[in-house]
Amino acid sequence: MASTLVDARDRLSAPARLPSFRLLWLGQSLSLLGDGFSYIAFSWITLGLTQSTLALGYVLAFQAVPRALLTLVGGSLSDTWSSRTLMKLSSWARAALMAGVGLAGLAGSLTLWTLCCAAAAFGAVDAFFQPARASILPSVVDEEQLAPANALLAVGTKVAAVLGPAVGGMVVAFSNASVAFLVDAVCFALCGVCVAGIRPRPRPAGAAADEKGPAAGAAPAGAEVSLGARIRAGLRYAFEDPRIRTILAVDAAVTFCQAGPFTVGFATLAKVDLHGGSATLGLLNGALAGGAMLGTLVGGAVGGRPRIGLLIAALAGWLAIGTGLLGFVGNTAGALATVLAMGFGMGFQGVFGLSWIQRTIDGPVLSRVISVDMVIGYAVAPLSLIVCGALAQSGTAAMFTVSAAVLAVTAVGILTSRTVREMR
Repeated sequence: MASTLVDARDRLSAPARLPSFRLLWLGQSLSLLGDGFSYIAFSWITLGLTQSTLALGYVLAFQAVPRALLTLVGGSLSDTWSSRTLMKLSSWARAALMAGVGLAGLAGSLTLWTLCCAAAAFGAVDAFFQPARASILPSVVDEEQLAPANALLAVGTKVAAVLGPAVGGMVVAFSNASVAFLVDAVCFALCGVCVAGIRPRPRPAGAAADEKGPAAGAAPAGAEVSLGARIRAGLRYAFEDPRIRTILAVDAAVTFCQAGPFTVGFATLAKVDLHGGSATLGLLNGALAGGAMLGTLVGGAVGGRPRIGLLIAALAGWLAIGTGLLGFVGNTAGALATVLAMGFGMGFQGVFGLSWIQRTIDGPVLSRVISVDMVIGYAVAPLSLIVCGALAQSGTAAMFTVSAAVLAVTAVGILTSRTVREMR
């Protein structure tokens, strides 16, 4: 037993021994920390300037729309620039942008439309960072280390997602939002420095012609291909492969059953069904995050390559059961236990799902497929919020039941395909 635990610990910590991975982990964490800062800073300075929640909605929309529209472009540019280069340039561009907004705020020259333009520029530049950060890992660690490396990166992501808004709020509270923008700029600048120090590992000879396919979806050597053609090739590659199609469908279903139920649903559950307040809502979100972090660490420590098709079917079924239970749970302890278990399943499967994508899809096509997945998530999330908001008017039972049904159908659909069931 002790030997097994030592092996699991060594397996999980192995990527952290690589200098380039440590730089990637720190750079990604700093970037996500900066994202949390920027959300608080944009929100607080907009409300302070306009006293209008509608204006805040404009600013946040100006940031979200360019990010969604340009993510496919960012994912397709890996044909021209490496993921490392895109991450580095995006980080330094965001640093310069946030520094400019902070200095303008300290000078008292910010207006609503200045904030809208800055938010749009931030969202546009961020669209080039996000696909790159998810596709760079195979160039930093070998295939056997992908799962533990993804686990460590995911833990950093979750910690940064919590600390970013919290520390950003403290900076605003003890100074002002303009200073938060300047701190934000430092985070992005340091991220760029970390990424610039990454040294990709040497690719083995003949790697491009292995079982992944000879640069599938990529341009022939020396050929000039337009950006639009590369985007179309990436979409075609993603949707023609039944395995990748399944991953995208499951991610869409999970996003739909997470965006609305975990925001609108949790708030309604805490206030109406559990007769609690903001503390109860905080506990639910904390249980979800804690379960996901625990599942991520366990997934990273587990060796081997499980049958990923069966694993994602199990996740969909697991979430269907948990979501269905939330519609009828009558006490806070039961709700917290259910949410904790759901988070564990999401964290555990997420490690292997992302590792399978990174291991199976080669080169620049990887970034394009990841960008397709991100864009689907951007489209599904607001739809989920609207649908769940409408269903929650008649209580949480109907909303959680519909979400559970979507997940159950997804699980059954996965199991009907032999190709998908045998994915490893």
